[in-house]
Amino acid sequence: MDDPATYQRPGPLARFLTVISDIVSRPSGAIGLGLVALHLLLALSGPWIVPYSFTEMNAGLMLSQPSSAHWLGTDHLGRDTLTRTLLGGREAILVTGIATPLAVLWGGLLGVFVGLAGGRLDEVLMRIVDAFLSLPWILKMLVLIVTFGTGIEVLIPTLAFFYGIPVIRIARAATHDVVARDFVQAARARGHGRATIIWRELLPNVRDALLVEGAMRWSWMLLAFSSLSFLGFGVSPPTPDWGLMIADARGFMSFSPLGVLAPMVGLSSLIIGINLTADALAKALGIDRAQKAPV
Repeated sequence: MDDPATYQRPGPLARFLTVISDIVSRPSGAIGLGLVALHLLLALSGPWIVPYSFTEMNAGLMLSQPSSAHWLGTDHLGRDTLTRTLLGGREAILVTGIATPLAVLWGGLLGVFVGLAGGRLDEVLMRIVDAFLSLPWILKMLVLIVTFGTGIEVLIPTLAFFYGIPVIRIARAATHDVVARDFVQAARARGHGRATIIWRELLPNVRDALLVEGAMRWSWMLLAFSSLSFLGFGVSPPTPDWGLMIADARGFMSFSPLGVLAPMVGLSSLIIGINLTADALAKALGIDRAQKAPV
């Protein structure tokens, strides 16, 4: 038997590789991770592999059908649909890729803090969270976006704020499961302050739940971002974006259905990939996503 004194917990890299291996070992996880990796690769390499410039217009090829020169045809301005579809996820991945960690960070820290503090602070904050969640998300975000503008510098903090609010409930619920355990009580008995208990005892034990929640928030943020672009409050033309492409092409579906179908496939494949990966991640980490958060 190994000497317990010589036992070492696996490092972050070893644990990361173990989780990735577990995800890939599941067919759904392998498919999901492959789809996400493909979209990330396209976002990074897209400008160098697309056949045309996304701003290149040709009045003589407006709403043309698929051909050897334009595999998915062209839009109402004569721009190549394949090019704009391949580049359509770059802004969405950039904005939501920054906003998602911010949402999990601030929402997770606040949820852990109130879960540890308890009492009236916990009760009051949860009622505020309930009030925010009772309103339609699109109305809440449109108020800020209309007030402050539609640039990336507005979209990122707006998405991070509103999608961080539900994270508070998840982090609080996970903290309630941990805070009554002996090692937390022992830390309190040793006189450790709240900041030390949160950093050393609570965060390592709620981290997995927050990682899974972050993965799910990413897919929901992508839907929200594309919905805002569809409504004209996301990226500005001529920047290629799936939601904006669908909005522009919906009036020409009878002439060029691929103008709508192509960005829909791009968006849905990325969201499906994220959801499949999140499900496999939850199973790899032993997280029960069906568990309800206490009120």
